[in-house]
Formats: sequence, C-alpha cells, structure tokens
Amino acid sequence: MRPKKALGQHFLHREDIAEQIADALIQTDAYEQVLEIGPGKGVLTKYLIEKPQNLTAVELDRDMVMYLMEHYPMLNVINKNFLKMDLSSTMTKQFGLIGNFPYNISSQILFKMVEHRELIPEMVGMFQKEVAERVVAPEGNKVYGVISVLIQAYYKGEYLFTVDKGAFNPPPKVQSAVIRLTRKPLDQVDFDYSLLKQVVKTSFGQRRKMMRNTLKPFFKGEYEGILKEEFFKQRPERLSVNDFITLTRRIASQQNN
Repeated sequence: MRPKKALGQHFLHREDIAEQIADALIQTDAYEQVLEIGPGKGVLTKYLIEKPQNLTAVELDRDMVMYLMEHYPMLNVINKNFLKMDLSSTMTKQFGLIGNFPYNISSQILFKMVEHRELIPEMVGMFQKEVAERVVAPEGNKVYGVISVLIQAYYKGEYLFTVDKGAFNPPPKVQSAVIRLTRKPLDQVDFDYSLLKQVVKTSFGQRRKMMRNTLKPFFKGEYEGILKEEFFKQRPERLSVNDFITLTRRIASQQNN
C-alpha cells in the first residue's frame, strides 16, 4: 500500500491530527451525511465513522478502495474521481465535506463546493499551507486574491492549525494547514456567481492597476462615467468581499437595463 506519486498521495499518520480534523466539523445539526474525499488507508475515516452522521467516502485509487472495504466493511465507498461526480444525484441531502485533500486538485475541490453550495453547509479540509492562507485571507493581505473572494463570497473561512511535513508518509515538500468553511445564509448570497467570477478574475488579472482601468469592458456607453467615481481609483486587493459583491450586483443591474 505505497503512496502513488501520480495521485499526489501523502498519507497522514498522526492519529492526534486525524482526530482533530474529524472533530472540526461543528455544524452537524445542519446535515445528516458526511462525504470524505481521498480517505486513503482510513486514518481520518476511523474517527468519522464514529460520528452520528452517515459517512460516504470517495476514493479514486482502486487499491485503496479494496483496502477500505476490507477494513471498514460498514463504509459506503465510491470508486470515482470527486471532480467528475454528480453530487446532486449521489448526495441527495445536505452534507459536510471533509478530507486530507490531494494538493494538486484542492482548489478545484473548493470551486466544485461553491457550485454545489446549496448542498454543503460546511467543509473541513487539509490543504497546502499557502493555498489555505489564500482561501481565508482578508482584503489588504498580500495573498488576498481570486480564490479568497470567490470562496468567501459564500463561506466564512477559518484557519484552524498548521500541520508539519513529518506528519505524512512520504513527507510533502510543503507545510500543510487545516481550514474550516461555514456557509453563509443562502438568502444573503443572491448574486450572479458567473458574473462575480468574471469581475474578480478581470480585476486581479492586473492587480497593480486601478479598477477604473481593468473594469472598462463592464461599463460601456452611458455607463462609462461611473468609472470616474472615487471607488474605482482603488486596486483590487483593497476591496472587501462585500465590495466585490456590491460591484457585481451593480454591473448586473446595468446590464439588465
């Protein structure tokens, strides 16, 4: 059962850390199911299986699936790539998302979570430390950027703790960190996600420029004068998540007129 480099596998072997991660799911009254991504040999699974929620694990590595079925016969294991799963049909009710995520797809996991936010009230995950810091960074922070805004638009982020390289086999080249994301009330996030993504990516695509220069394509004709407002003299890292949401709503309203 050696880790496969092609799948980015680094097995957590510290039991105390695995237990901490399992206990970090705190919004458990909001869901009856938990989905674990990439359980590997089950170091986290053994603690999750003790929880009252129904546990499902999704694992791409067929060898690991066989191992889990042998050691945890009561566990529902799905042998699929999480990124290609149809979550709406697989998980019919709201669920907590958790895992020691493969670092090469961790950002994609987060964006899929946002796309299925109506199903996922809470997520606890292990990430490369630099990615974890970017996800929860506030405005003005040097690592605040696209992923910070797009995730925090829908979820409150918390940096829980750092995990040293030696906690894994084989040790990764980077430090790791565990974060928790708790969904904001759905009635507070009634804006166009695809437009928000477009606005945020455009803004940070040239992060050293003022917003009046980068956002010109969104304000044409009679609306071009809006860019003269003081607000648009700022650079994107100075704008809060709520600023970007307000901006998105304003652009949407203008486009609908």
